[in-house]
Amino acid sequence: MAKFLFVYRNDTDNMDLPSPEEMQEVMAAWGAWFDKMGDAIIDGGDGLMPEGKTVAADGAVTDGPFMEGKELLGGYSVVQADSLDEAVEMAQGCPIRATGGSIEIRQLAGLSDQQGE
Repeated sequence: MAKFLFVYRNDTDNMDLPSPEEMQEVMAAWGAWFDKMGDAIIDGGDGLMPEGKTVAADGAVTDGPFMEGKELLGGYSVVQADSLDEAVEMAQGCPIRATGGSIEIRQLAGLSDQQGE
């Protein structure tokens, strides 16, 4: 089975901060989605804080954000699937879509797995 990185993105132009009650509903939806995916979840990941730094090839350090100002990289997960198509099918149920967000799906190259061989 291959490993895939799910990168969760939100469009900040269409994003309202949820109330505490809405946040509980959102977290419950994420928990239910993770439960449904079962063993396919290798690393449930985490949310990302909005601040950060970028280190360029020349060593220059700059502040984030790192993408267009209207796009927020919200978090990530690592899942396993037999194919990219299967990973896409899994992502279809992601709760972030209900709030206008999207999921970028990238297959991991498996280089870290090969280092142990």
